[in-house]
Amino acid sequence: MSMSQEEIDAMVSNSSADKSNDESLAMQIKEPQFPEMTTSDKNGENGDQKLELLYDLQMPVTIELGRTNMIIRDILRLGRGSVIEFDKLVSEPVDVLINGKKVAEGEVVVIDKHFGIRITTLIDPSDRLRAARKLN
Repeated sequence: MSMSQEEIDAMVSNSSADKSNDESLAMQIKEPQFPEMTTSDKNGENGDQKLELLYDLQMPVTIELGRTNMIIRDILRLGRGSVIEFDKLVSEPVDVLINGKKVAEGEVVVIDKHFGIRITTLIDPSDRLRAARKLN
């Protein structure tokens, strides 16, 4: 519903001249009505049920030891036994990325001849949201 400028001007002049018009508008406005919250909603149980739908989803988990930039000439020279230096020191924690987003930091451990990561720090969810907004 669009109104012409004349109709808008007429409404403005009528509303300032006629105070009874304000009273009739106030009578037409109703209080909002919200459904009652159940006990399960208050305790978050309903949210847990919704979250259960996601439990079986698989997401890529990446452990980032470090990063570096190389020129193409050096990349083409890489071969067996080549060593690439990263921007992190051995003592620094590694980044744990889930679906490409950093969610934690940890330290590398060896378990029965396999590498693993011991989580040492979790990234605060609000920090993750701020970082995601900056990317968009």
